[in-house]
Amino acid sequence: MFPLEELMKRRRRLVVVAGLCLSFFLATWMSLLPAPPRLEPRAAGGGTARFYREKHARPAGDTGDSRLHVGETADPAGEPGTPVDPAGSLRELELQIRERYDEVLRYRHQLQARRPGHADPGRPLERRRLMDSEPGDGGDPARAQERPTGGPNGTSGGPGLSSGGSALGCGSLAAVTDVRYLGSGYTKAVHRAALNHSLSVALKSVDLAGHDMETCARRYGDTGACYRLSSFKIIKEMVLMETLQHPNVLKLYGYCYQDNGGIQETVTAITELGSPLEMISLLQTPWEQRLRICLSLVRLLSFLSRSPLGSLALLDFRPRQFVLVGGQLKVTDLDDASPLEAACSPRSAPQVCTLQFPARNFTLPCSGGRCEDINEKRNLYNAYRFFFTYLLPHSAPSALRPLLDNIVNATGDLRWGVEKTLSKMEEVLHLYRTGSYLHSLNHSTTGYKEVLDSSIPGQEVRCWPSYQQDACLLAVFDLGEALSLCEDHAHCHALVFTNQTTWTGHQLVYLKSGWSGLRHAIGQLTFIRLAS
Repeated sequence: MFPLEELMKRRRRLVVVAGLCLSFFLATWMSLLPAPPRLEPRAAGGGTARFYREKHARPAGDTGDSRLHVGETADPAGEPGTPVDPAGSLRELELQIRERYDEVLRYRHQLQARRPGHADPGRPLERRRLMDSEPGDGGDPARAQERPTGGPNGTSGGPGLSSGGSALGCGSLAAVTDVRYLGSGYTKAVHRAALNHSLSVALKSVDLAGHDMETCARRYGDTGACYRLSSFKIIKEMVLMETLQHPNVLKLYGYCYQDNGGIQETVTAITELGSPLEMISLLQTPWEQRLRICLSLVRLLSFLSRSPLGSLALLDFRPRQFVLVGGQLKVTDLDDASPLEAACSPRSAPQVCTLQFPARNFTLPCSGGRCEDINEKRNLYNAYRFFFTYLLPHSAPSALRPLLDNIVNATGDLRWGVEKTLSKMEEVLHLYRTGSYLHSLNHSTTGYKEVLDSSIPGQEVRCWPSYQQDACLLAVFDLGEALSLCEDHAHCHALVFTNQTTWTGHQLVYLKSGWSGLRHAIGQLTFIRLAS
């Protein structure tokens, strides 16, 4: 009994030590990432989804009791130390609304300047909403919403966006199905929905129970004004999506203003739907897919550095601000994008700027009283610390690793600008796409039997990373690379070339542990190792 008890004690100690090591690793890794905004599931009956499902089923005038209402004063006792100041605090709130309103107008005017003479006959300019004030408002953005909608179904469009006749609007929202809550941040809630049971879209709206709304209502006691303050972030994002049209910027399909839960003219943005980034999952994907994500990101940063609005910085730069659409990386949150560049410190001689990050600071030169290329450098270093260092080098072809290591090191030290980084990434893509990384692999097929139009069911082997979780499905440039991979794998005794290719033109091939059950499959090609 004694040896068995001692063995059990040692095993328990080993488990405890392993658990402590794992906890230390996770704590260290998480400490390198900034804390994300709140992301909580919504109850089945609440939020925007409930409004979309039930707005035609409720009696007229009955908007339910689960929402914040204009004029409702939140209980200031809900959070100690934040009392409502009806004089100074409301003036402060009005100033915040004015600042966001002016920012939206600047972007809107720049958009109109890019499209001289643009007018949308389907959406009269006199129907102004949050993005414009009528003269009767005295230019007051805090009152720009408080007019009747002019119709029971709300209004689509407005002067800030150049949506054509095919743009989605309030009429589209009336017919949405399969509405599901996806998540929320400090300001916005995002739902997915199906239009006409075919097109899947994302619906972005102010989270009425979110951090920004609750904090603002608790402090200022005016939920209508708090809603307007939050809604300008969505409107800014819509104008930027319309202005920054690029393959790596999420598409804006349309938008809608309608009364919702006692708040007049709530705004909903209708956008392209993407899949959220999960870094742990991305680390398990094939290198070619990770290359595409990083290349998409550098192309986006190159565009932002010379956008129609000037050099734009993504101030809230984290993986959760991006989505994948058809394998392409796209930025989805633009409400924190800014063209402003920091001014140089007048007290330094010579004048320099400091670009600060949690683990490292950089000194940048000044030009014309502004920090030179600070927005571009900020974006590029964030791309390095959140994407490149994790996704680029690991499991890459050995011939490409020196070039990839150089890219990672140069961006980590900010020795390169975004254009040189893009040039080097395009070089990597060219070398991979043309097979130049293979060093002339000339494997003979004499030890293999070729079987046309055939496949092998089952007989799977395991490899990592793979395009298929329960099989070894790899991308190869040619037959020589496929034979080399099979010969390097101890359990590979056959190859099945599919009729599918990746985005670079590489062909997908299965590695198989045997060939029993060989069956007819048009368009596929099997190679069986005779030496096996």
